Amino acid sequence: MTTDVERAVHDYLSHLGVERGLADNTLRSYRRDLRRYLEFLHARELTSPTEIGEADIGAFLGSLRIGNAEHVPLGTASAARTIVAVRGLHRFLLREQIVSIDVTTAIKPPRPAARLPKALPLSDIEALLDAAGAPGTTLSARDRSLLEVLYGTGARISEAVGLDIDDLDLEESTVLLRGKGGKQRIVPLGSYARQSLEDYLTASRPALVSVHTGAPAVFLNARGGRLSRQSAWTVLTRAAKRAGLTVDVSPHTLRHSFATHLLDGGADVRVVQELLGHASVTTTQIYTLVTVEKLREIYATAHPRASRQVDL
Repeated sequence: MTTDVERAVHDYLSHLGVERGLADNTLRSYRRDLRRYLEFLHARELTSPTEIGEADIGAFLGSLRIGNAEHVPLGTASAARTIVAVRGLHRFLLREQIVSIDVTTAIKPPRPAARLPKALPLSDIEALLDAAGAPGTTLSARDRSLLEVLYGTGARISEAVGLDIDDLDLEESTVLLRGKGGKQRIVPLGSYARQSLEDYLTASRPALVSVHTGAPAVFLNARGGRLSRQSAWTVLTRAAKRAGLTVDVSPHTLRHSFATHLLDGGADVRVVQELLGHASVTTTQIYTLVTVEKLREIYATAHPRASRQVDL
């Protein structure tokens, strides 16, 4: 039998998917986090939203870090994400007048330590791109073009594989990216990414699309269908291995490198925010920490009075 609180969670998830248009991946995260919350409430025999108090929310936060027989303890970032989902649920309950107060108001998600994004030096980026196109086949032309687009636009992997032919404007050197929550943005294409796309679309893609006529996707797999995120990830890891890169490389590595290299080159953080599709400049500002760290290293090694030296 479905309890009132289970029904409330179902309605909230429907609200997120239908009215707010959250992406499928984000919805899956919310659903997973709220399932854990429901299990906690069930163990406390709390079946109605009106029965939940501030002490229950605090206890749930503590349980995330301790874990139990069913769940391993969560790290700071995962615990913070789960609390955000729970707070969103209770704000929804208040807005829908299911409860009279928001019991999560005083609960603050744990703050994860700021982690600097990993960015590759330009020499590694060039080696990676060269390795992707090295075999000189139809698929290698696609692979090179995919990685050029990822690094040249800062696109998320889902945005890149989601590109359709109509999203490209090669005459204007722009591409339309569809980001989180259905938000769209137009991003310029650099000359290298544009040339790589033109070469792929002209010489290689027709050989793939002929197997699956009418496919609108830009990046196709060997059967002519749309390239998946998992396959795009494989393209990158294989290229990194061929390039001899010893660091872990992911699609987000190229996105981080795109942002960091722009800031190193003097780009304004607000411009980078727009290009990345961040809703808040606060998210983008973590990349400025990378630049500050680089400046600090240069200063420490180049300035004669950067460090105190003792003459013996």
